[in-house]
Amino acid sequence: MTAYSLIAPAKINLYLEIIGDRPDGYHELAMILQSIDLADQLDLRPNGTDQLRITCDDPQIPTDSQNLAHKAAALMAIEFPEAYRRWGGVDIHIQKRIPMGAGLAGGSADAAATLVGLDLLWKLGLTQGELRKLAAKLGSDIPFCISGGTAIATGRGEQLAPLPSADFLHVVLAKYRSLAISTPWAYQTYRAQFSGSYVPDQASLQQRRQRVHASDIVAAISQRDGAKMGQLLHNDLEKAVLPVHPPIECLKQTLAEFQPLGVMMSGSGSTVFALVESEAEAASVGQQLQAKLPDPDLGIWTAKLISSGIQIQR
Repeated sequence: MTAYSLIAPAKINLYLEIIGDRPDGYHELAMILQSIDLADQLDLRPNGTDQLRITCDDPQIPTDSQNLAHKAAALMAIEFPEAYRRWGGVDIHIQKRIPMGAGLAGGSADAAATLVGLDLLWKLGLTQGELRKLAAKLGSDIPFCISGGTAIATGRGEQLAPLPSADFLHVVLAKYRSLAISTPWAYQTYRAQFSGSYVPDQASLQQRRQRVHASDIVAAISQRDGAKMGQLLHNDLEKAVLPVHPPIECLKQTLAEFQPLGVMMSGSGSTVFALVESEAEAASVGQQLQAKLPDPDLGIWTAKLISSGIQIQR
């Protein structure tokens, strides 16, 4: 039977604004999300049983029902019981390259790849829109990870509007391996400190959602103006995370010393990224950072901004 390998790219946030609370307990957000070519690889193969089994080359990654890829496979089995009975279970092996607890949507990317892979294995013929609807049942970042590229995300992150690609830029990513930030903690901490600034009514929520579509950073992306994009990077969660985690603040300040286009924490952290214009500049900034902060716990990666989400390798 056919097996598939899929590439699951990480994402960074170029913009993250917390607008207010939602009735479902999530936050109302306005974000600009961007895929990068730092990616996991998932290999999916029918196993001739009714079991959904996960393995991973990183022993720190859970392989039970807590793994988002497992949750995605279980959702597909529930949503498409006839296909599950016909084709059976699957072995999913994750080659992990996206660091954990990093604000890079590594788990979400793996879940997205699982949805795409099972659609192929079980010959369901789902559209990308149908896959995104399934993805929204699992997590806010997963719909974006399906399609990837550059997009405005509103609602809790699942409502997507594509933007012109920002694939002309590169990025340096840095994260202390031992430092992981809980996304729920970051948002709860922000709510506790800044909920007084939340928009109180639906009309104002809609206005704020629309404002990001006409924002200066969207115009800069459309004009392929990397310098302007770097100046306009924004992440509300920095106000909650950086005061509690000085190493992340220090990492951000150090990267800024090398004069990239811009520096920001991605998502809820703990990754800090620097936008740069070329692969050569990314390598240079990475080397300078390593020399300035020669800590074995510090992971440094370089990547290119890309225009796609989940990709089928074979």
